Amino acid sequence: MGRPPCCDKIGVKKGPWTPEEDIILVSYIQEHGPGNWRAVPTNTGLLRCSKSCRLRWTNYLRPGIKRGNFTDQEEKLIIHLQALLGNRWAAIASYLPERTDNDIKNYWNTHLSPPSAATYASSAENISRLLQNWVRNTPKVNSEKATTTTTTTTTTTQHSSTALESLLGFDDSSTTTENSNSADEKGPSLALLETWLFDETVIGGGGGGGGGGGGHEDLIDVCLNDPDNLF
Repeated sequence: MGRPPCCDKIGVKKGPWTPEEDIILVSYIQEHGPGNWRAVPTNTGLLRCSKSCRLRWTNYLRPGIKRGNFTDQEEKLIIHLQALLGNRWAAIASYLPERTDNDIKNYWNTHLSPPSAATYASSAENISRLLQNWVRNTPKVNSEKATTTTTTTTTTTQHSSTALESLLGFDDSSTTTENSNSADEKGPSLALLETWLFDETVIGGGGGGGGGGGGHEDLIDVCLNDPDNLF
């Protein structure tokens, strides 16, 4: 369970305080002292919530509040306490009794707080640096991609060439084998034809007639048996 609300929020006045309201609040606190803020609206008749009464007294009406610029000693103390306590501004304000926690918080956020990551990145100088670094790194990335693409293309081409050579080599060997077989089949017929054409006995038509007749018979037999192999 959380803390119960300070008031019913019904008929509560909001907005700037009037001088009359300030006088009523100061008079009541001078008589009863600061504290028990839940009873202040009821006892004073102010149409304000107890939190608003407390903040009005603490930040504006209590005596001894120091206004104006912060000194160097106050700045150093705020930086030291913020490093120790964090953003606990009420605790920090207890070490600077003349300053309110609201003033300390506003001064820290305005003058002392280190720049956030968003503020740092949004400055023109740092955006320029980011762009310069991006331009410097972009060609390297592109060259690496181009080198990788070239290597992949070369490897693919080599594999394709090897496969093509293997295929062509297989076809060449098959073609050579077929041609050799054809030559072997046609070889005897052509040799027999050459023998018959250049046989002096056949050309001369002389005493070697028996040999010439045998040549004619062999040629006729070849032509009859396999006429396609003759030509």
